[in-house]
Amino acid sequence: MESTQNNKLEDLEKAIISTHRPSPPNAFTSVSTFAMRSLLKTKHTPMALMDITAMPILFLLMFTYLFGGAIAGSVQDYLQYILPGILVQTVVQITMYTGLDLNKDLQKGFFDRQRTLPIWSPSSLVGAMTFDTLRYSIACIIMIGVAMLMGFRPEGNALGVLLAVALLLLFAFSLSWVWTVLALILESENALMATAMMIIFPLTFLSSAFVDPETMPGILEWFVTINPISMLVDSVRGLMHGYAVGTEIMWTIGASGILLSIFGPLTMYLYKNKN
Repeated sequence: MESTQNNKLEDLEKAIISTHRPSPPNAFTSVSTFAMRSLLKTKHTPMALMDITAMPILFLLMFTYLFGGAIAGSVQDYLQYILPGILVQTVVQITMYTGLDLNKDLQKGFFDRQRTLPIWSPSSLVGAMTFDTLRYSIACIIMIGVAMLMGFRPEGNALGVLLAVALLLLFAFSLSWVWTVLALILESENALMATAMMIIFPLTFLSSAFVDPETMPGILEWFVTINPISMLVDSVRGLMHGYAVGTEIMWTIGASGILLSIFGPLTMYLYKNKN
């Protein structure tokens, strides 16, 4: 027994005085680790998935059956029109949770601890966004599945649906960087949520998600037409139903690139200089 203890002490001493240090993880490993961290957080708080399960279904049922007959004259006709809009609204709204999670890490001091680690600086942000992209995908699958049971029939076949979801995920990933900037600027979670909702709600409701812009007053129709959310909704709707939306798709990709090129570097600057 004494010999075993002496051997352990010798091994511990060698480890302490050794000049060899393990190599730091590469970018892929650190990003994967932070993505897994986000997954484990959700595993321990499954109610956090309500925003991608129950709420989207509730919105879809409510808008379809309450307003379908009044707006389109038929619930089934309105379902074909509104599903892409509800899909976009749901994913755009839950992008703000990327910023909320970062804000929580700042408040709990985790941000300071991870800055001392020998890892790629954006690992925690990119890892969280990688997991968030999975959450967006789950929300899309659930909503499209429920809509199919309700009678939704995309005329653009499976390929059109997949392309629509891919375009939506690209825009959502780019938009998430806006909320990370706000998370690093604003001091509290409540302030961040209030600010995000003030931005998201007008952009999603004053869009082509729910009604045809041609039925709106002139100045409102003009705003809806240039709204990037409308461009995204029209792109998703066109891809799902198989009609030409090349211009809208290009505008959506361009808007995604602008968001990423502005708010990505700004996030990194604020992230490195955060006190």
